[in-house]
Amino acid sequence: MFKLILYLCLLMPCAAQAQLKVVTTTTDLAALAREVGGEFIEVTSLARGNQDPHYLEAKPSYARTLNQADLLIEVGLDLEVGWLPVLLTQARNPAILNRSKGRLDASNGLRLLEIPQGKVDRSQGDIHPGGNPHYWLDPRNALEIAKNIPTMLSILDPDNSLNYSNLYNKFKVSLNDKVSQWKPRLKALKPRKLITGHRTFSYFAAWSGVKIVDVIEAKPGIPPSPSHLVKLLKLIPAQQVDLIWSENYSDPKPAKELARRSKVSWKLVPTSVGGVKAATSYIELIDYLIQQLEPAS
Repeated sequence: MFKLILYLCLLMPCAAQAQLKVVTTTTDLAALAREVGGEFIEVTSLARGNQDPHYLEAKPSYARTLNQADLLIEVGLDLEVGWLPVLLTQARNPAILNRSKGRLDASNGLRLLEIPQGKVDRSQGDIHPGGNPHYWLDPRNALEIAKNIPTMLSILDPDNSLNYSNLYNKFKVSLNDKVSQWKPRLKALKPRKLITGHRTFSYFAAWSGVKIVDVIEAKPGIPPSPSHLVKLLKLIPAQQVDLIWSENYSDPKPAKELARRSKVSWKLVPTSVGGVKAATSYIELIDYLIQQLEPAS
């Protein structure tokens, strides 16, 4: 009987190796994790692509998901400070607490923008003391994030270390190929000047060459005052602003009204993978944003 069982196990695996359970706070981190983890991991994003990740509701189901996680990947820079600590307390999973081998702050090692100087307090709005947390919208940062994930996966699952490395290299080639295609498209555009709803697209602008003249939220997370909108109305012709973007999870009314009164084009755009049907992967997200800059879009 033992020989028969051994023979059958040689024909097919006796038990499939369990996938690592990876939980991310955003769909962008989930998309990058899938690229480098492939079939060897199971990925769940707590936020959806059309949600504001600053203000996610701390649902009990999220705590249950975190309880089963082998690896938690967060944006960091206090983006999730309003809801993630509560969920981690409820999850009771020591494997994903701070400084554990099952916790990755994706902002580590990145070149961050808009780090506030001087004293920071709540009167200034939803300020992030460590810098602007929307760093994933720069493909250079996305590649760095994707590079760090296999390192963490390999610690948890050393048997598949080579697979994770190969998958990262495959994604690196794909992303670099797309960048070489995107650059001529961006160069063909005249320098576009934008007003955006929130300081979400600073990293995208730094990479693409787009100039963000101002934002509708004078203070992050706080609706604009009438006086600030009047200031923007004067600024648009003075600075030759030709496009207004508002994030697809925010109230579009101030941006639409600004566009109507200034006669400047307005677009509702995603900030994350899954924010629109055409952006189901990281590469598709960046491609979609570039399309929204092109006149024919």
